[in-house]
Order: sequence, then structure tokens, then C-alpha cells
Amino acid sequence: MGFIHRQIPRAGAAALVAALALILPAAAGAAPVLRMGPGGHVVATQDPYLPAGEPTPSPTPTASVTAARKKPQKTVVSELGRLRNSGAITPAQYSSYSASFNAALASEKRLRGTRATELQAVINNLHNIAAAGKLTPGRLPVLFQTLDRNREWWTTGPLLSAGQYVEFTDSQLVWEYYAGQGIELQVLATFGKADGLYTAGADDYPQLEAVLSQMIPLAVNRAGGLVWEYYFQFGGGKPPWTSAMSQGTGIEALTRAYLASHDANYLQLAHQALPVFTAPPPVGVRVPTSAGARYVQYTFTPGTSILNAFLQSLIGLYDYAHTANDPLALQLFTAGNAEAMAEVPQFDTGAWSLYQPGVEDTLSYHELVTGFLQQLCQRTQAPVYCVTAEHFTTYLTTPPVLQLVTQHAAKNKPVTLRFSLSKYSRVGIVVVGPGGNTLFSTSANFGYGTRSFAVPSLKHKGTYTIRLSATDLNGNFSRIAGTIQVP
Repeated sequence: MGFIHRQIPRAGAAALVAALALILPAAAGAAPVLRMGPGGHVVATQDPYLPAGEPTPSPTPTASVTAARKKPQKTVVSELGRLRNSGAITPAQYSSYSASFNAALASEKRLRGTRATELQAVINNLHNIAAAGKLTPGRLPVLFQTLDRNREWWTTGPLLSAGQYVEFTDSQLVWEYYAGQGIELQVLATFGKADGLYTAGADDYPQLEAVLSQMIPLAVNRAGGLVWEYYFQFGGGKPPWTSAMSQGTGIEALTRAYLASHDANYLQLAHQALPVFTAPPPVGVRVPTSAGARYVQYTFTPGTSILNAFLQSLIGLYDYAHTANDPLALQLFTAGNAEAMAEVPQFDTGAWSLYQPGVEDTLSYHELVTGFLQQLCQRTQAPVYCVTAEHFTTYLTTPPVLQLVTQHAAKNKPVTLRFSLSKYSRVGIVVVGPGGNTLFSTSANFGYGTRSFAVPSLKHKGTYTIRLSATDLNGNFSRIAGTIQVP
């Protein structure tokens, strides 16, 4: 089948960045950031090209690893020395990286509290990567930039709240604070910023190229191609790891840079970023399926299926394939598209969207996945994408549906009052006795399905009125009233 060169639809930047989870569900408007300038001066501002997002969750704590003693422990110092002695890095590079490492160690000794903890975590991650034999020459630039930025921040900047975006005035890169892991390069957000600059129009194309000029050198060789990795512990995963979503967004950003500049080097780099979609985890992101292939959000959890991440990776592959006329990219998209079309209906509860099987989306994730479905509908005209996008859009204005399940209760015994709920909501309950007095009221958050309130024992025979109300994530409200009998 031949390719048709076409202009990529300019979807809003808010639909291009998500969440490690990594990751960053987009919402309308610019993202708040803390930007550090010379001398450690920090200002609170907004990056108009970085979509506002819900912070990713803090990494799951992992048990410390005891180094094996059967052979000498590899360290940052010993690995840098080995790389220098083998000619993999120059003496000048060795001196620069060693000075950076020594400065971080010295700063960590002078720091106290959270500042010391965060810088130490970054040092520990670097040590563990070295101990695992993964301190390769290609990883040195990003790892030591991470170390330097953390030393700069924790010695001169303010304390941060989890999920806070951080930028530096001498750089286009986006960083994010992960509590207990320091500030880390946010690959997805940085590429999303590049996409936002493309969306903004021709006046911002030079800055788009500036972002990519700083990101491209931070790619490493993985799975036989170029990959942008993450270098911190997250959700039980140990660094270095990567994501189909961030990689797909990177491919899309490179494609858009080509459309903005007509520089074919961007397409060549995008092609070099494809091999990770051909390799299985933990190296690559491809999980074969009966329909085709799923591209996973995290290389360390291949069994986790996150719909929005999968769809965004497909958008990046599609856009590049149809811009560059690249057969491999088309093959990768076709395999993933077949699986996605089979999976998408399973993420529609009939009232809301699922983030992953059994887990409902937050409002921002629901809006994000709806946008991705709309983009795939525009590109492929596949009914499953178009219909599901329409469903998800309707759900934004559809009130939750409640139904009282419990009909009877025993006298003088606590009651498990069960009800069904169509979508995640804040549910309130009021129990009114036979005499008209309010006996009990409370509220709580519940996901969809059959749920229950624990109601204190009812002391009298008769008919009790139960009033239930629900407010969903977008503010839609409903209420019902029913009765239960106490014989």
C-alpha cells in the first residue's frame, strides 16, 4: 500500500501530554512552573506552551538493594574510570563528570532534611545504575545533567510540592519533582511542550527547534535505536526505563519539527526512534497480542494496559508514518491500531471511561483520552474511535445513575446499605426514621458498581426513607429516594 503525504491535523497541545504516571494528563491552559535563574533566583510563573496537567503520583517506595559481594562492586567512580581507560570517554569528559559527582557529594554532606534526602536519592539512583553496569557513555549527559540540576536546586531553590514542574532560565527542558526522587527530566512533558510550540504557530517554531536541540542529545541507544529514558524509581520500576507514550510523543514532536522547518534530519531521527516499538519489555514496549500488538506505558510493567498512553503512542506513529512514507512506522501503527480497536470498547463503562481495566479515569484523564480518540477518529475514520469519543463526550454532561439495592434490614443490627452507581461520584446518604427524624447522614467517594454505606442499627420497626445523592467528577448531580423495611 502506498503512502499519502498529508498535513498532520494540529490538535490542541492539551491533548498531547499525559501523566508516570507517568504521567501528565493534560488540561486546558498553561502549566504553573517554578523557574530558576542565575544565582538561584526562583520565580513562580507559567509556561504557555506546556499543557497544564495533573501531577503524576509519587513513586512507590522500593526496598533497598544489597550489593552482591561475589565480585567487586561497581561504583560511579570506578565506572567513570573504566570508560576513560577504555577510550569510551575522553579525559576531559572524565574530569568534568568526576567534578560534577564530587560537587554533588560535597553538597549533600552540607544539606539537611528534605534537601539532603532529595539530592541523596539522585546520587543513589546514579550509583545503582553504575552498580548494574548500565552507566554507558550515552547515558552520561542526561544523568549528570540531572545530578547538576538537583545540586543547583537543592542548594539554592525552595522546597517543592510533589508533582511541581521546574524549569531553568538557561534551558528549554521541563523537570518534575518526584517526592523522594528529586527533580527528574520529564521526557513526556518536554516533548509535549515542543508539540505545544508547533500548535502555537510559525512565530514559535524557532523555540520548538530549540527544545529539540536540547532533547535530541539526551537520547540513548536502546533496543537498537534512539530512546529517551527515565532515571528514577517509579511505581516499583527501577531505572533506566522508558514508555511508549513518551517515545510516541517524541516521534510526533520530531515529525512536527520537520513540518515546521522542512529539515529532513528530524524525520531521520524519528525513524531511529522506532525500534523500541519492535522489542518486548523490559527493553522495548511491544507486547504481541492476537490482534496485533499493544505498546505499553511502562517497560517494567508489561501487563499494565493504560488506554490513553497506548492511543497517544499510535498517534505519534501514524503522523510520522504518513509524513515520512515510512513502511516500518506504518507496520507498527497497523499492528497497534488493530489491538486498540479491539480494546477500546472494554474501556467504556457506559457512563465513564476507564484508565486501565477496572479503574475509572479522573476528569482530566477522561478529557485526555476523549481527545486522543477524536484525533484517531479524524485520522483513520474507524467507527470504534468515533463512536467511543462521542460516548465519552456525552458522559461529561450525563448525571450519575443511582439505584437503592437494599430493601430490608434487621432490627437492632448494623445495616450494610447497598446501592448501585454508574460512575465515580461523591455520594451522600440520609436515613429518615418512621417518625420523620433524620437518624443518619454522611457522604463518601465511590467508584462505579455496587457499593455500600455502613449504617448504624435501626431500633424501631417500620418504613425508613433512604435519600441518596451523587455528584460526579464534572459536577453533574442526581438524587433518588427509596425505602427499606424493618420488620
